[in-house]
Amino acid sequence: MGKNRLEAFSDGVLAIVLTIMVLEMKVPHGAGLVALRGILPVFLSYVLSFVYIGIYWNNHHHMLHTTTRVDGLVFWANLHLLFWLSLFPSVTGWMGENHFAAPPSAVYGVVLFFAALAYWLLQHAIIRSQGPDSPLAMASPVLAQFPYIAVAILWLVPDRRIERTLDAGPHS
Repeated sequence: MGKNRLEAFSDGVLAIVLTIMVLEMKVPHGAGLVALRGILPVFLSYVLSFVYIGIYWNNHHHMLHTTTRVDGLVFWANLHLLFWLSLFPSVTGWMGENHFAAPPSAVYGVVLFFAALAYWLLQHAIIRSQGPDSPLAMASPVLAQFPYIAVAILWLVPDRRIERTLDAGPHS
């Protein structure tokens, strides 16, 4: 099957997600700049989610450009991704309205995690449908290990700020 309907549907869903998010932001009460302070957490959570949706849309667009055909598994994997992305307006609003409190922020993180997992599953469904010569397939399994090595190197040396705090004593 062709990929055009998948692309058009996905673009439409993401446009609706962004529209819902911006409509959830309420107009500040008052004409002064002080009125903006009350909606700042909502605005910041909106900006964060807007960036995430933009990242997903951009990468989804590029990934589908490498795709020549899709099958039922790809359609379902794409719908799975869109499900998690469609939750962004709710968790964004909840987190912003509650000034980044722990429970809403944790749920936001869970939604982000499952959206990332769904994207990964979509990518693998596309690779499976394209066959072993898929442009998305990793060219070298050895290269795939470099992110793990980079993270290990980053954490190899303990955080010096923690060491300074510990050296200063418990009451500093």
